[in-house]
Amino acid sequence: MKLTQEKQAEWQLPLPGFSIMDRYLLTELLLPFLFGVAAFTSIGMAIGSLFELVRQITNNGLSMSVALQVFLLRLPGIIVYTFPMSTLLATLIAFGRLSGDSEIVSMQAAGVSLYRIVTPTLLLSFVITGVTFVFNEVVVPNANQEASHTLFRALDSDKPEMTKNNIIYPENGVVVHKDGTKDFGLTRLFYARRFVDGQMMGLTILDYSQDDITQVITADTANWNPKERTWTFRNGTTYMIAPNGSYRNILHFSEQQIKIDDRPLKFAQGSRQPEEMTTKELRSYLELVEKSGQNINGLLVSLYQKYAIPTVCFAFALVGAPLGLRRQRTSNALGLGLSILIIFSYYVFLFVAQALGQTGTLPPWLGAWLPDLVTIGVGAFLLWRVAR
Repeated sequence: MKLTQEKQAEWQLPLPGFSIMDRYLLTELLLPFLFGVAAFTSIGMAIGSLFELVRQITNNGLSMSVALQVFLLRLPGIIVYTFPMSTLLATLIAFGRLSGDSEIVSMQAAGVSLYRIVTPTLLLSFVITGVTFVFNEVVVPNANQEASHTLFRALDSDKPEMTKNNIIYPENGVVVHKDGTKDFGLTRLFYARRFVDGQMMGLTILDYSQDDITQVITADTANWNPKERTWTFRNGTTYMIAPNGSYRNILHFSEQQIKIDDRPLKFAQGSRQPEEMTTKELRSYLELVEKSGQNINGLLVSLYQKYAIPTVCFAFALVGAPLGLRRQRTSNALGLGLSILIIFSYYVFLFVAQALGQTGTLPPWLGAWLPDLVTIGVGAFLLWRVAR
């Protein structure tokens, strides 16, 4: 082999329970992986964030300190996407070099199969997959949310932090008719013209839960009381409308407690982007949207992608190892170029499958997982071909 035993021992990772060959292979993967994280992060930040922040500085007077803060807060969201890319680059470069220097041939001559040679890489990819998921779950949502709030406050400090217009929350449930029959349908329609830091403004509530009467509530403002679990409506009117369209009662009030659950509030507060939510938060928000009767395909695809995207680390390792083993001559530039080509193809496929899942052409889970499944299938086939 190319390196002497002393040199190998000097550079090998201290991993108890791993053979010398395993530690040697993992060491070969480490530097290309770190290089990939640095290179792809630089490219991603330049394309995804730097140009936008420069435009905000020049056009809207964003301060350099705030721009730097937003830049650093967006960094975790970019890094998490570089882990799969760096895994692919590391396997292409490492196995390409080992193959080009005939070290793979030496291992095989010693009786080691290609499957055994690739095993440490696949185990490492599982570890990177887990790290990617945890990083994407613990660090990225809070960082993305704080970046959005920081930029929003800096560009328009007069606007409140949590603002949303035209909140419409339809609530479905069981409606009991006069004859005793029941059916499932719209029981209440909650509308607020504006939501500002926990307060609803310009409200109109249509209550259809009683078959013989429709109740309409209008109010200027409303706040949720978590202790009493009621809403406090202020400066409003309650209309009781009979089935024939006549008004049974009209009541004006300055303040009134109304028992409606807090789902409209959660719906308004949960209107963040999926990348700003953990899987638990996204599941809770998805349940609210589902109960409101709205289409949830897009949210389901985003939820499944929180698991599918970290798994790309394993899929790319499975593709990169056999491709690196097939090349007899290699270079870092060639490995980088080939990895960019594969990554570009994967993400084009990802966007197409995501769109198909969001529109319902594919089941949402398949729209999220199809690129991974195809990539894993291609990698397994390539590895089988190389090992023949």
